[in-house]
Amino acid sequence: MVKQKLFCVLFALSCAASVGAQLSDHAEHHGLMRVVYAVKNYIDSSAVRGIDHSYIGVPDRPWQVVARSNVSQSILRMHSTIDAEAFFSNVQGNFLWEPRITTDPSFSVGVWGGYRGYGIGYQQNVAGDKGSTLSLGATGGNYGLNVRFHRFETDEPKVFYEGDFVQDDGRVVHERETFQNVLLSPIRVHTLIADGYYLLNGRHFSYSAAYDQSAIQLRSAGSLMVGAMYYYSHVNYAADENADFILLMNNIGHVRQWQAGVGLGYAYNWVPARGWLVSAAVMPLVTFVNRSKMTTYDSNYRQLAVDEEEHDDDELSPWEYRISEMGEYHRTNRLALNTDTRLSVTYQRKRWYLNAYGCYNHFRYHAENSHGQLHDWLACVQLGYRL
Repeated sequence: MVKQKLFCVLFALSCAASVGAQLSDHAEHHGLMRVVYAVKNYIDSSAVRGIDHSYIGVPDRPWQVVARSNVSQSILRMHSTIDAEAFFSNVQGNFLWEPRITTDPSFSVGVWGGYRGYGIGYQQNVAGDKGSTLSLGATGGNYGLNVRFHRFETDEPKVFYEGDFVQDDGRVVHERETFQNVLLSPIRVHTLIADGYYLLNGRHFSYSAAYDQSAIQLRSAGSLMVGAMYYYSHVNYAADENADFILLMNNIGHVRQWQAGVGLGYAYNWVPARGWLVSAAVMPLVTFVNRSKMTTYDSNYRQLAVDEEEHDDDELSPWEYRISEMGEYHRTNRLALNTDTRLSVTYQRKRWYLNAYGCYNHFRYHAENSHGQLHDWLACVQLGYRL
């Protein structure tokens, strides 16, 4: 996450520089301030360049302060199939192990601040899972970029398992069961989603009017849009206390995934009455970069399971488990088709505006006998004020 954090810092510094440009009329005469002043002029000019003012309005007051509240949920499923006979004497054939992590719907609050659609926001969960979200935004007349960091953790995944178990009397019974697996060390998940777009009808259609309100859509209009999306996730449960869990995940303790895709979609802004805006956008995306990296681990628990003729893995308590890294392997997955879908409703009154929007993302990874998928949805309500 070092590159992502560095990007975040640089973005925040550029926003802070824009603030400094407002502090003095003669700022352009002093080294760095001249650059800042040039950036400010570029942002101001890009907000009005090439637009039809009968369709799109630009607020006189460029600064925005926004109170935000999100409801979100993450659903992570990890699927593993192992040759159980190699480790357990009471299991025959393959054994399926599928942790299902469904976080409680999380409620977060926070703020966002920016200048003509260029800004930064932070939200902290106050109910549901333990996590936070950092968001960055940059929009112009016919382009935009959004970046969202999210993290969450859980130590109580639900696990579905299926296998053939040998009973004491020699009978083999096929079992399918779901139970709550309590971990002594939590599963931690970090994600980064960045999406950008370019509007082919930026003269009449404003995407920012629907999502950051740095512009105002005055008349209904639609536009084809070219877009791109980047996704990174890091799932980490590599802790000594989780040695038994790691064994059942085919010795995998770390999963990293990268995806990048491009697409062509359509968005429409409907203005049913003065001050109101309803916007919908659909963009199919072809994922041309789809890579995964898995880190595997050995452990004293695994060694006892392998050597159970002489030892019993129950000889160890979870507090005595010790893991050690065995190696890494990479997998390049085939092309995939995803869809980016969004819906937004906005009401504006003078300097105040109220907005609600929702989005949904779905990503997959695959490696040998293990695979997984992450579902992530978000609904946001925000109250903004222009300065």
